[in-house]
Amino acid sequence: MPARMKAAIFVEPGRIVLDEKPIPDVGPTDALIRITTTTICGTDVHILKGEYPVDRGLTIGHEPVGVIEKLGSAVRGYHEGQRVIAGAICPSGQSNADLDGYHSQCGPDCKHGFKPLGGWRFGNTIDGTQAEYVLVPDAQANLAPVPDFLTDEQVLMCPDIMSTGFGGAESGNIRIGDTVVVFAQGPIGLCATAGAKLKGATSIIAVDGLDARLEVSRQMGADHVININKLDPVDEIMRLTDGRGVDVAIEALGRQATFEAALRVLRPGGTLSSLGVYSDDLRLPLGPFLAGLGDHKIITTLCPGGKERMRRLMNVIASGRVDLKPLVTHRYKLDDIEAAYELFAHQRDGVLKVAITPF
Repeated sequence: MPARMKAAIFVEPGRIVLDEKPIPDVGPTDALIRITTTTICGTDVHILKGEYPVDRGLTIGHEPVGVIEKLGSAVRGYHEGQRVIAGAICPSGQSNADLDGYHSQCGPDCKHGFKPLGGWRFGNTIDGTQAEYVLVPDAQANLAPVPDFLTDEQVLMCPDIMSTGFGGAESGNIRIGDTVVVFAQGPIGLCATAGAKLKGATSIIAVDGLDARLEVSRQMGADHVININKLDPVDEIMRLTDGRGVDVAIEALGRQATFEAALRVLRPGGTLSSLGVYSDDLRLPLGPFLAGLGDHKIITTLCPGGKERMRRLMNVIASGRVDLKPLVTHRYKLDDIEAAYELFAHQRDGVLKVAITPF
């Protein structure tokens, strides 16, 4: 095995470059994964733009599909050469947050409390997956074997996009017969639409500004689509619901305008499920918030992780109930990842997700 590997490295705001760094050493509870497919996430673009801070020199990326190259001495139940995925969130299984059921917030416990977002390690606090190899910490809790009959691209959305989108539907506590709106039909919003369908919503409204994405949202389960460039989404949603409003509004963009629109279309007692990554302060408008007296629920979700979550998501893919292959619209080699970032960051050529392969 070579001593060094190629990796996409954060240099400074505005610059992620392909360079080399040492292949990491494997500790007793770790696993070294040879990446076969990964991708670029919207959060990576926030990092690129300097909107989310990470250390300079960090390898970016958090969506791994690969093969076990080397196992730590304490890891049991896996073997080298086995195909696996690991979630973008890598809980340790031992922190206070973990043991309280909040795996995404897993982090070192101390007298000052745990670190928020602590479960998100790849491309945040440790080197990530846009490389030839990635070190998976706490491998026993995080490695999920990939069934032979599923391809890399079929499971590529499980580590983050699918888990996050489905998490938004789950956190919204969607019930059979609910009316649900999903604001923004990027990859996460499309997965939230699919998740709302699986949860039993019988009227799903998808909102976006691109007809091509709205067409994909119909494939994911949307019953109604609204192009914001043609219709006022709040007026149209209230018309579609006969003035009642929606039971659950999922916000999947991370902007004040979509957050506020989601709040405006909620019925009294409804739930706003927020999935967006916000780079500015949010404001609660007095009227839609009903001065705090509307029995509304506002809940946020950070991508659920861990091997059991990954197993369940792969079961959904294997069942055929959801087909996320249309989300992979472009394919690049790792050598060309800077060009892939340029495409993805500027949302050109109808891009949804980019599959990155080492060779």
